[in-house]
Amino acid sequence: MNKAFIANCTLIGTIIGAGFLGIPYVIMQSGFGLGLIVMFVVFLAMVCTKLYLGEIALRTKTTHQVTGYAEKYLGKNGKRLMFIATIFGVYSAILAYLIAEGESLSFMFFGNTNYQFYFGLAFWLALSVMVFFGMKALKEGEVIGVVLTLVMIVLSAWVLWDKVDVTNLAYNNIDKFFVPFGVILFAFLGYSAIPEVRRIIGNDGRVMKSTIWIANIISFICYAIFAFVVLGALGTNTPALATLSLGRIFVLLGMMTMFTSYLALSIALIDTLRFDIGVHKMKAWLYTIIVPLILYVILEITKNADFIKVLGVGGVLSGGLTAILIIFMLKSAKRIGKRKPEYSTPYIPIINWLLVALFVLGAVLEVINALK
Repeated sequence: MNKAFIANCTLIGTIIGAGFLGIPYVIMQSGFGLGLIVMFVVFLAMVCTKLYLGEIALRTKTTHQVTGYAEKYLGKNGKRLMFIATIFGVYSAILAYLIAEGESLSFMFFGNTNYQFYFGLAFWLALSVMVFFGMKALKEGEVIGVVLTLVMIVLSAWVLWDKVDVTNLAYNNIDKFFVPFGVILFAFLGYSAIPEVRRIIGNDGRVMKSTIWIANIISFICYAIFAFVVLGALGTNTPALATLSLGRIFVLLGMMTMFTSYLALSIALIDTLRFDIGVHKMKAWLYTIIVPLILYVILEITKNADFIKVLGVGGVLSGGLTAILIIFMLKSAKRIGKRKPEYSTPYIPIINWLLVALFVLGAVLEVINALK
C-alpha cells in the first residue's frame, strides 16, 4: 500500500478520537463564530508544532518516541518533562472516557445519567480485565475509532442538516472566547503518531510535510461540520457529551469510539511504562488502571466528574507542555541534528514565543475556568 496513504491514515487515526464529542458544547459557550476562530488558531498552532516535530524526526538518524527526542535534544530533564506531559495526557483521556462511558451507559439503560458512577465502575472493571489479558488486537483501536467517528459525523450531518437553525449559530460571547481552547486542543493532539509516520515513510521525508497538513485539515473539517450541525440543531440545549441529545444510535457509536480509544490508550501506557521506564508488566497494569479509578472516585465524591473540564485541563497541560518542549527541541535539533531533513521550517523567535504565550495563556485560563 502507498506509504503516503498509510502515513495519513496513521496520523488521522491518532488525531481524531472521542475528544471531539465535547467540541459542540464548548463552542456553544463562546458562540459558533468565535469558536471557529479558536479552532482555526489551534489548527494552525498544532500544524506548526507538528511540522517542527516532523523536522526533528527527519534530522535524527535513529528513531525514537517523543520522549526519546526530548532526551536527545533537551537532556534528562527534557525527557522527564515530556514523560510527565505524555502520562498526564493519557490519564486525562482515560479519566474523561470513564466519565463519559458511565453517563452513556446510564442513558442507554435508564434514559438519564443518574447512575453514571455505578456504570462507570462497571466499565472500568470490564476494561481493566480486557487490558490485563493483553487485547493486542485492539492496540490499533484508533483505526476502528476513527472509522466510527467519521460514520458518526456523516450520520449526524445527514440526520440534523434540515434541523439546523442559523439563529443558533449567530450567538457570540466574547467573554468566553477562550473557553473552547482546551477541549479543541485535546481533539487536535497527535504528536505521538509523528515518530510512527517517520518509520512508515522511511527515507521519503517529503511525505512527512504533506501528511501533517492533510491529516490536520481533514480533522479540522470533520470537527467544524460536527459542531455546525449539532450546535445548529440543538443550540443552547447542546449537552457536554454531544451524543446524549442525538438519540441512542449516536450514544452507542460514541460509546464504541470511547471504548476503542480507552483500550488503545491503556495498552499504549502499559507498553510505555514497561519498555521505556522498565516497570514490570503487573505493576505497569496496576499503575494504568488504579490512578484513573482513584481520580474518578474522588471527582464523583466531590461532584466534579465533568467530561469537559477533564478534557480541557488535560488538553492544555499535556498538549501545551508537549508543544512548548517541541519548540525548544527544534532549536537544538537544527544545531546538532545528524541528518539533513527533506524540509526545514524557519525558526522565527517571535513566532515561537507567540506560540509559547498562546499555550501558557490557554493553560492558565483553562485551569482558572475549571476551578470556578
